[in-house]
Amino acid sequence: MKQTCILINPWIYDFAAVNLWSRPLGLLKVAEYMSRFDLDLKLIDCTDVQNARRSRKYGTGKYPRQVVEKPGIVKDIPRHFARYGISLENFRERFTNHLPCDFVLITSVMCYWYPGVQKVIELIRSISPRIPIILGGIYATLYHKHASENSCADFVYRGHIGDNIKTVLRTFGYRLKEKETPRPYYKLGMYKQPLFAPIITSTGCPYRCSYCASSILFDGFSQKDPLDVINEIKDCYTIGIRDYAFYDDALLVNTDSYLKVVLKEVITSKLTVRFHCPNGLHAQFIDDELVHLMKEAGFTTLRLGLETVNGERQVKTGDKVTTDILVSAVKNLKKHGFTKDHIGVYLMYGLPGQELKEVREGVEFLKSIGVRINLTEFSPIPGTACWEELKNNAVINDSIDPLLTNNTVFTYLYSGYDRKALENLKLDVKQHNNS
Repeated sequence: MKQTCILINPWIYDFAAVNLWSRPLGLLKVAEYMSRFDLDLKLIDCTDVQNARRSRKYGTGKYPRQVVEKPGIVKDIPRHFARYGISLENFRERFTNHLPCDFVLITSVMCYWYPGVQKVIELIRSISPRIPIILGGIYATLYHKHASENSCADFVYRGHIGDNIKTVLRTFGYRLKEKETPRPYYKLGMYKQPLFAPIITSTGCPYRCSYCASSILFDGFSQKDPLDVINEIKDCYTIGIRDYAFYDDALLVNTDSYLKVVLKEVITSKLTVRFHCPNGLHAQFIDDELVHLMKEAGFTTLRLGLETVNGERQVKTGDKVTTDILVSAVKNLKKHGFTKDHIGVYLMYGLPGQELKEVREGVEFLKSIGVRINLTEFSPIPGTACWEELKNNAVINDSIDPLLTNNTVFTYLYSGYDRKALENLKLDVKQHNNS
Protein backbone atom coordinates (compact mmCIF):
# COMPACT_ATOMS: atom_id res chain seq x y z
CA MET A 1 0.00 0.00 0.00
CA LYS A 2 1.31 3.45 -0.92
CA GLN A 3 2.33 5.86 1.77
CA THR A 4 0.21 9.02 1.85
CA CYS A 5 1.56 12.54 2.25
CA ILE A 6 -0.68 15.56 2.78
CA LEU A 7 0.78 18.92 1.74
CA ILE A 8 -0.80 21.95 3.40
CA ASN A 9 -0.70 25.68 2.68
CA PRO A 10 -2.05 27.40 5.84
CA TRP A 11 -4.44 30.30 6.16
CA ILE A 12 -3.40 33.92 6.00
CA TYR A 13 -3.75 35.68 9.34
CA ASP A 14 -3.48 39.41 8.69
CA PHE A 15 -5.18 42.79 8.77
CA ALA A 16 -5.79 42.67 5.01
CA ALA A 17 -5.30 40.19 2.15
CA VAL A 18 -6.30 39.98 -1.52
CA ASN A 19 -5.65 37.12 -3.90
CA LEU A 20 -3.47 38.55 -6.69
CA TRP A 21 -2.58 35.30 -8.50
CA SER A 22 -1.45 33.77 -5.23
CA ARG A 23 -0.35 30.16 -5.18
CA PRO A 24 2.03 28.38 -2.76
CA LEU A 25 4.54 27.76 -5.53
CA GLY A 26 7.20 26.58 -3.08
CA LEU A 27 4.83 23.89 -1.80
CA LEU A 28 3.92 22.92 -5.35
CA LYS A 29 7.63 22.52 -6.08
CA VAL A 30 7.79 20.25 -3.01
CA ALA A 31 4.96 18.19 -4.53
CA GLU A 32 6.91 18.09 -7.79
CA TYR A 33 10.00 16.79 -5.98
CA MET A 34 8.05 14.26 -3.92
CA SER A 35 6.35 12.90 -7.06
CA ARG A 36 9.51 10.90 -7.79
CA PHE A 37 8.67 8.65 -4.85
CA ASP A 38 6.01 5.98 -4.49
CA LEU A 39 3.63 8.28 -2.64
CA ASP A 40 -0.01 9.26 -2.77
CA LEU A 41 0.17 13.08 -2.66
CA LYS A 42 -2.75 15.17 -1.40
CA LEU A 43 -2.99 18.97 -1.22
CA ILE A 44 -4.99 21.20 1.09
CA ASP A 45 -4.57 24.87 0.17
CA CYS A 46 -6.38 26.84 2.84
CA THR A 47 -6.34 29.90 0.55
CA ASP A 48 -7.84 28.12 -2.48
CA VAL A 49 -11.27 29.71 -2.54
CA GLN A 50 -11.76 30.48 -6.22
CA ASN A 51 -15.37 30.71 -7.27
CA ALA A 52 -17.50 32.88 -9.51
CA ARG A 53 -18.85 34.98 -6.66
CA ARG A 54 -15.43 36.08 -5.45
CA SER A 55 -13.46 36.05 -8.69
CA ARG A 56 -12.45 39.41 -10.08
CA LYS A 57 -10.43 40.07 -13.22
CA TYR A 58 -8.17 37.38 -14.63
CA GLY A 59 -8.45 34.95 -11.73
CA THR A 60 -7.78 37.39 -8.90
CA GLY A 61 -10.29 37.94 -6.14
CA LYS A 62 -11.15 38.37 -2.49
CA TYR A 63 -10.61 35.76 0.15
CA PRO A 64 -13.46 34.90 2.50
CA ARG A 65 -12.46 36.13 5.93
CA GLN A 66 -13.34 35.43 9.51
CA VAL A 67 -12.50 38.16 12.00
CA VAL A 68 -10.58 36.63 14.91
CA GLU A 69 -9.15 37.89 18.17
CA LYS A 70 -5.97 39.88 17.73
CA PRO A 71 -2.84 38.43 19.32
CA GLY A 72 -1.96 40.47 22.39
CA ILE A 73 1.22 41.87 20.90
CA VAL A 74 -0.77 43.67 18.15
CA LYS A 75 -3.92 44.42 20.13
CA ASP A 76 -3.42 48.19 19.82
CA ILE A 77 -3.50 48.18 16.00
CA PRO A 78 -6.88 49.82 15.18
CA ARG A 79 -7.91 47.35 12.48
CA HIS A 80 -9.65 44.00 12.39
CA PHE A 81 -7.45 40.91 12.41
CA ALA A 82 -8.80 38.05 10.33
CA ARG A 83 -8.26 34.54 9.05
CA TYR A 84 -8.42 34.50 5.25
CA GLY A 85 -9.35 31.36 3.34
CA ILE A 86 -11.52 28.31 3.72
CA SER A 87 -13.56 27.67 6.87
CA LEU A 88 -12.24 25.60 9.76
CA GLU A 89 -15.00 23.10 9.09
CA ASN A 90 -13.95 22.82 5.45
CA PHE A 91 -10.37 22.13 6.52
CA ARG A 92 -11.42 19.44 8.98
CA GLU A 93 -13.54 17.78 6.29
CA ARG A 94 -10.77 17.87 3.68
CA PHE A 95 -8.15 16.60 6.09
CA THR A 96 -10.35 13.79 7.39
CA ASN A 97 -11.18 12.71 3.83
CA HIS A 98 -7.45 12.25 3.12
CA LEU A 99 -6.89 9.93 6.06
CA PRO A 100 -5.19 7.58 6.73
CA CYS A 101 -2.02 9.63 6.25
CA ASP A 102 1.60 8.79 6.99
CA PHE A 103 3.07 12.29 7.32
CA VAL A 104 2.21 15.94 6.70
CA LEU A 105 4.33 18.64 5.03
CA ILE A 106 3.31 22.23 5.82
CA THR A 107 4.68 25.33 4.13
CA SER A 108 4.95 28.85 5.51
CA VAL A 109 5.10 32.00 3.39
CA MET A 110 5.02 35.40 5.09
CA CYS A 111 6.78 35.08 8.44
CA TYR A 112 4.11 37.12 10.22
CA TRP A 113 1.42 34.69 9.04
CA TYR A 114 2.68 32.06 11.45
CA PRO A 115 -0.65 31.98 13.40
CA GLY A 116 -2.00 30.14 10.35
CA VAL A 117 0.71 27.52 10.75
CA GLN A 118 -0.14 27.16 14.43
CA LYS A 119 -3.85 26.77 13.68
CA VAL A 120 -3.28 24.08 11.04
CA ILE A 121 -1.08 22.07 13.40
CA GLU A 122 -3.56 22.50 16.27
CA LEU A 123 -6.37 21.10 14.12
CA ILE A 124 -4.28 18.20 12.83
CA ARG A 125 -3.35 17.26 16.41
CA SER A 126 -7.03 17.31 17.39
CA ILE A 127 -7.95 14.97 14.51
CA SER A 128 -4.97 12.65 14.30
CA PRO A 129 -2.38 13.40 17.01
CA ARG A 130 0.24 10.83 15.99
CA ILE A 131 0.87 11.94 12.40
CA PRO A 132 4.40 13.38 12.00
CA ILE A 133 4.26 17.04 10.97
CA ILE A 134 7.17 18.66 9.12
CA LEU A 135 7.15 22.44 8.67
CA GLY A 136 9.14 24.17 5.94
CA GLY A 137 9.01 27.35 3.89
CA ILE A 138 10.12 30.95 4.34
CA TYR A 139 9.05 31.41 7.97
CA ALA A 140 10.65 28.09 8.91
CA THR A 141 13.88 29.18 7.21
CA LEU A 142 14.20 32.83 8.23
CA TYR A 143 12.80 32.38 11.76
CA HIS A 144 13.98 28.82 12.38
CA LYS A 145 14.37 29.23 16.14
CA HIS A 146 10.98 30.93 16.53
CA ALA A 147 9.30 28.26 14.39
CA SER A 148 11.00 25.45 16.33
CA GLU A 149 9.83 26.89 19.66
CA ASN A 150 6.32 28.03 18.70
CA SER A 151 4.89 26.02 15.81
CA CYS A 152 4.51 22.64 17.60
CA ALA A 153 5.72 20.88 14.43
CA ASP A 154 7.66 17.65 14.92
CA PHE A 155 10.45 18.91 12.68
CA VAL A 156 11.24 22.37 11.26
CA TYR A 157 12.90 22.04 7.85
CA ARG A 158 15.22 24.83 6.80
CA GLY A 159 15.91 25.69 3.14
CA HIS A 160 14.77 24.15 -0.13
CA ILE A 161 13.44 20.66 -0.66
CA GLY A 162 16.11 18.09 -1.50
CA ASP A 163 17.34 14.61 -0.73
CA ASN A 164 17.79 15.49 2.95
CA ILE A 165 14.01 15.18 3.31
CA LYS A 166 14.58 11.42 3.05
CA THR A 167 16.88 11.58 6.06
CA VAL A 168 14.29 13.56 8.02
CA LEU A 169 11.54 11.07 7.23
CA ARG A 170 13.74 8.12 8.20
CA THR A 171 13.83 9.56 11.74
CA PHE A 172 10.07 8.96 11.81
CA GLY A 173 10.42 5.43 10.41
CA TYR A 174 9.57 6.17 6.77
CA ARG A 175 11.72 5.15 3.82
CA LEU A 176 10.89 6.70 0.47
CA LYS A 177 11.08 4.47 -2.58
CA GLU A 178 11.90 6.18 -5.87
CA LYS A 179 9.68 5.11 -8.74
CA GLU A 180 10.13 7.63 -11.59
CA THR A 181 11.41 11.03 -12.60
CA PRO A 182 9.48 13.86 -10.93
CA ARG A 183 6.39 15.20 -12.68
CA PRO A 184 5.69 18.94 -13.09
CA TYR A 185 3.35 20.14 -10.36
CA TYR A 186 0.75 21.22 -12.91
CA LYS A 187 0.44 17.60 -14.06
CA LEU A 188 -0.28 16.30 -10.58
CA GLY A 189 -3.92 17.45 -10.52
CA MET A 190 -3.48 19.45 -7.33
CA TYR A 191 -6.12 22.02 -8.31
CA LYS A 192 -9.47 21.44 -9.97
CA GLN A 193 -10.26 23.86 -12.83
CA PRO A 194 -7.48 26.35 -12.02
CA LEU A 195 -8.20 29.91 -13.13
CA PHE A 196 -4.53 30.78 -13.57
CA ALA A 197 -1.05 29.28 -13.45
CA PRO A 198 2.01 30.63 -11.66
CA ILE A 199 5.15 30.64 -13.80
CA ILE A 200 8.68 30.96 -12.47
CA THR A 201 11.51 31.03 -14.96
CA SER A 202 14.40 31.57 -12.55
CA THR A 203 15.58 31.22 -8.97
CA GLY A 204 17.24 33.94 -6.96
CA CYS A 205 18.16 37.41 -8.16
CA PRO A 206 21.41 39.06 -9.35
CA TYR A 207 20.58 42.18 -7.30
CA ARG A 208 21.01 42.66 -3.55
CA CYS A 209 18.28 45.07 -2.57
CA SER A 210 18.54 46.20 1.04
CA TYR A 211 14.96 45.19 1.92
CA CYS A 212 14.72 41.88 0.02
CA ALA A 213 15.43 38.31 1.20
CA SER A 214 15.89 36.75 -2.23
CA SER A 215 19.66 36.51 -1.90
CA ILE A 216 19.22 34.93 1.56
CA LEU A 217 16.73 32.32 0.40
CA PHE A 218 18.51 31.47 -2.86
CA ASP A 219 22.18 30.91 -3.55
CA GLY A 220 22.95 32.88 -6.70
CA PHE A 221 20.78 33.38 -9.76
CA SER A 222 19.86 30.80 -12.39
CA GLN A 223 17.35 30.64 -15.23
CA LYS A 224 15.51 27.63 -16.61
CA ASP A 225 15.86 26.53 -20.21
CA PRO A 226 13.52 28.80 -22.22
CA LEU A 227 12.16 25.67 -23.94
CA ASP A 228 11.01 24.32 -20.56
CA VAL A 229 9.14 27.57 -19.89
CA ILE A 230 7.50 27.43 -23.31
CA ASN A 231 6.44 23.82 -22.79
CA GLU A 232 5.01 24.65 -19.37
CA ILE A 233 2.88 27.44 -20.84
CA LYS A 234 1.71 25.19 -23.67
CA ASP A 235 0.89 22.30 -21.31
CA CYS A 236 -1.18 24.59 -19.12
CA TYR A 237 -2.84 26.06 -22.21
CA THR A 238 -4.06 22.61 -23.27
CA ILE A 239 -6.02 22.26 -20.01
CA GLY A 240 -7.73 25.60 -20.52
CA ILE A 241 -5.56 28.04 -18.57
CA ARG A 242 -5.36 31.50 -20.15
CA ASP A 243 -3.95 33.62 -17.33
CA TYR A 244 -0.32 33.26 -16.23
CA ALA A 245 1.44 35.08 -13.40
CA PHE A 246 5.22 35.39 -13.42
CA TYR A 247 6.67 34.95 -9.92
CA ASP A 248 10.27 35.83 -10.82
CA ASP A 249 12.30 38.37 -8.87
CA ALA A 250 14.28 39.21 -12.02
CA LEU A 251 12.17 38.23 -15.02
CA LEU A 252 13.83 40.60 -17.50
CA VAL A 253 17.48 39.76 -16.86
CA ASN A 254 19.19 38.42 -20.03
CA THR A 255 16.00 39.28 -21.90
CA ASP A 256 17.50 39.06 -25.43
CA SER A 257 18.37 35.40 -24.99
CA TYR A 258 15.61 34.52 -22.60
CA LEU A 259 12.22 36.20 -22.27
CA LYS A 260 12.21 37.46 -25.85
CA VAL A 261 12.75 33.86 -27.00
CA VAL A 262 9.77 32.70 -24.92
CA LEU A 263 7.50 35.49 -26.15
CA LYS A 264 8.38 34.95 -29.81
CA GLU A 265 7.32 31.31 -29.48
CA VAL A 266 4.07 32.28 -27.73
CA ILE A 267 3.29 34.65 -30.60
CA THR A 268 4.28 32.14 -33.31
CA SER A 269 2.13 29.46 -31.65
CA LYS A 270 -0.85 31.86 -31.65
CA LEU A 271 -1.61 31.28 -27.98
CA THR A 272 -4.37 33.59 -26.75
CA VAL A 273 -3.15 34.24 -23.23
CA ARG A 274 -2.76 36.97 -20.64
CA PHE A 275 0.47 37.43 -18.71
CA HIS A 276 0.61 39.18 -15.35
CA CYS A 277 3.64 40.46 -13.43
CA PRO A 278 2.69 41.03 -9.77
CA ASN A 279 6.39 41.27 -8.87
CA GLY A 280 8.22 44.45 -9.82
CA LEU A 281 9.94 44.41 -13.22
CA HIS A 282 13.36 46.00 -13.71
CA ALA A 283 12.72 49.08 -15.83
CA GLN A 284 16.25 49.27 -17.26
CA PHE A 285 15.64 46.18 -19.42
CA ILE A 286 12.45 47.48 -21.04
CA ASP A 287 13.46 48.34 -24.60
CA ASP A 288 11.37 48.87 -27.72
CA GLU A 289 11.61 45.30 -29.02
CA LEU A 290 10.69 43.78 -25.66
CA VAL A 291 7.65 46.01 -25.28
CA HIS A 292 6.47 45.09 -28.78
CA LEU A 293 6.76 41.38 -27.94
CA MET A 294 5.05 41.84 -24.58
CA LYS A 295 2.11 43.55 -26.23
CA GLU A 296 1.80 40.94 -28.98
CA ALA A 297 2.15 38.02 -26.54
CA GLY A 298 -0.62 39.25 -24.23
CA PHE A 299 1.00 41.01 -21.27
CA THR A 300 -1.85 42.59 -19.35
CA THR A 301 -0.69 43.46 -15.84
CA LEU A 302 2.68 45.18 -15.48
CA ARG A 303 4.27 46.27 -12.22
CA LEU A 304 7.54 48.19 -12.29
CA GLY A 305 9.83 48.64 -9.30
CA LEU A 306 10.80 52.17 -8.27
CA GLU A 307 10.51 52.17 -4.45
CA THR A 308 11.57 55.83 -4.06
CA VAL A 309 12.33 58.99 -6.04
CA ASN A 310 15.18 59.88 -3.69
CA GLY A 311 18.38 59.35 -5.67
CA GLU A 312 20.55 58.53 -2.67
CA ARG A 313 18.05 56.00 -1.40
CA GLN A 314 17.74 54.45 -4.88
CA VAL A 315 21.46 53.70 -4.74
CA LYS A 316 21.34 52.58 -1.12
CA THR A 317 18.42 50.17 -1.59
CA GLY A 318 19.73 48.40 -4.68
CA ASP A 319 20.97 50.78 -7.38
CA LYS A 320 18.78 49.16 -10.01
CA VAL A 321 16.61 52.04 -11.18
CA THR A 322 16.46 55.82 -11.46
CA THR A 323 13.54 58.09 -12.20
CA ASP A 324 14.93 58.75 -15.69
CA ILE A 325 15.11 55.03 -16.44
CA LEU A 326 11.54 54.59 -15.22
CA VAL A 327 10.27 57.48 -17.37
CA SER A 328 11.94 55.94 -20.44
CA ALA A 329 10.37 52.55 -19.73
CA VAL A 330 6.90 54.03 -19.26
CA LYS A 331 7.22 55.97 -22.53
CA ASN A 332 8.13 52.76 -24.34
CA LEU A 333 5.18 50.93 -22.84
CA LYS A 334 2.70 53.67 -23.71
CA LYS A 335 4.06 53.95 -27.24
CA HIS A 336 3.02 50.33 -27.83
CA GLY A 337 -0.47 50.73 -26.42
CA PHE A 338 -0.09 49.99 -22.73
CA THR A 339 -2.11 52.38 -20.59
CA LYS A 340 -2.45 53.41 -16.98
CA ASP A 341 -4.79 50.44 -16.54
CA HIS A 342 -1.89 48.11 -17.37
CA ILE A 343 1.08 49.90 -15.79
CA GLY A 344 1.57 50.09 -12.04
CA VAL A 345 4.67 51.23 -10.17
CA TYR A 346 5.67 50.12 -6.69
CA LEU A 347 6.45 52.95 -4.29
CA MET A 348 7.59 51.99 -0.81
CA TYR A 349 6.97 53.78 2.44
CA GLY A 350 8.24 53.17 5.93
CA LEU A 351 11.83 52.38 4.90
CA PRO A 352 14.43 53.10 7.60
CA GLY A 353 15.00 56.85 7.72
CA GLN A 354 12.39 57.60 5.04
CA GLU A 355 10.22 60.61 5.75
CA LEU A 356 6.62 60.86 4.58
CA LYS A 357 7.59 63.92 2.53
CA GLU A 358 9.73 61.68 0.32
CA VAL A 359 6.81 59.31 -0.21
CA ARG A 360 4.54 62.21 -1.12
CA GLU A 361 7.08 63.43 -3.67
CA GLY A 362 7.11 59.95 -5.17
CA VAL A 363 3.33 59.96 -5.44
CA GLU A 364 3.32 63.30 -7.25
CA PHE A 365 6.02 62.09 -9.64
CA LEU A 366 4.11 58.93 -10.55
CA LYS A 367 0.89 60.90 -10.99
CA SER A 368 2.75 63.18 -13.44
CA ILE A 369 3.76 60.28 -15.72
CA GLY A 370 0.29 58.74 -15.73
CA VAL A 371 0.70 55.33 -14.12
CA ARG A 372 -1.08 53.46 -11.36
CA ILE A 373 0.57 53.84 -7.99
CA ASN A 374 1.10 50.73 -5.89
CA LEU A 375 1.96 51.96 -2.40
CA THR A 376 3.88 49.24 -0.60
CA GLU A 377 4.51 49.16 3.13
CA PHE A 378 8.01 48.22 4.20
CA SER A 379 8.39 45.06 6.25
CA PRO A 380 11.79 44.17 7.80
CA ILE A 381 13.26 40.76 7.00
CA PRO A 382 16.04 39.07 9.01
CA GLY A 383 19.44 39.10 7.35
CA THR A 384 18.80 42.05 5.05
CA ALA A 385 20.70 45.34 5.12
CA CYS A 386 17.56 47.17 6.29
CA TRP A 387 17.20 44.71 9.16
CA GLU A 388 20.79 45.36 10.25
CA GLU A 389 20.29 49.13 9.99
CA LEU A 390 17.21 48.94 12.21
CA LYS A 391 19.12 46.79 14.70
CA ASN A 392 22.05 49.21 14.75
CA ASN A 393 19.63 52.05 15.45
CA ALA A 394 18.06 50.03 18.30
CA VAL A 395 14.64 50.03 16.60
CA ILE A 396 14.40 46.23 16.61
CA ASN A 397 16.44 43.22 17.73
CA ASP A 398 16.76 39.64 16.52
CA SER A 399 14.23 38.40 19.07
CA ILE A 400 11.38 40.56 17.73
CA ASP A 401 8.12 38.66 17.31
CA PRO A 402 7.46 38.17 13.56
CA LEU A 403 3.96 39.60 14.08
CA LEU A 404 5.58 42.99 14.66
CA THR A 405 7.22 42.83 11.22
CA ASN A 406 3.82 42.72 9.54
CA ASN A 407 3.86 45.64 7.11
CA THR A 408 0.71 47.17 8.59
CA VAL A 409 1.98 46.80 12.14
CA PHE A 410 5.55 47.91 11.49
CA THR A 411 4.50 51.10 9.71
CA TYR A 412 1.98 51.93 12.44
CA LEU A 413 4.42 51.39 15.31
CA TYR A 414 7.83 52.32 13.95
CA SER A 415 7.64 54.67 10.93
CA GLY A 416 7.01 57.82 12.95
CA TYR A 417 4.53 59.03 10.31
CA ASP A 418 1.60 61.24 11.17
CA ARG A 419 -1.19 58.69 10.83
CA LYS A 420 -3.78 61.13 9.53
CA ALA A 421 -1.35 62.46 6.91
CA LEU A 422 -0.57 58.92 5.79
CA GLU A 423 -4.26 58.04 5.46
CA ASN A 424 -4.84 61.20 3.42
CA LEU A 425 -1.96 60.24 1.13
CA LYS A 426 -3.42 56.77 0.64
CA LEU A 427 -6.78 58.33 -0.20
CA ASP A 428 -5.11 60.61 -2.74
CA VAL A 429 -3.45 57.58 -4.37
CA LYS A 430 -6.75 55.70 -4.45
CA GLN A 431 -8.49 58.61 -6.15
CA HIS A 432 -5.69 58.87 -8.72
CA ASN A 433 -5.82 55.13 -9.48
CA ASN A 434 -9.59 55.20 -9.89
CA SER A 435 -9.72 58.33 -12.00
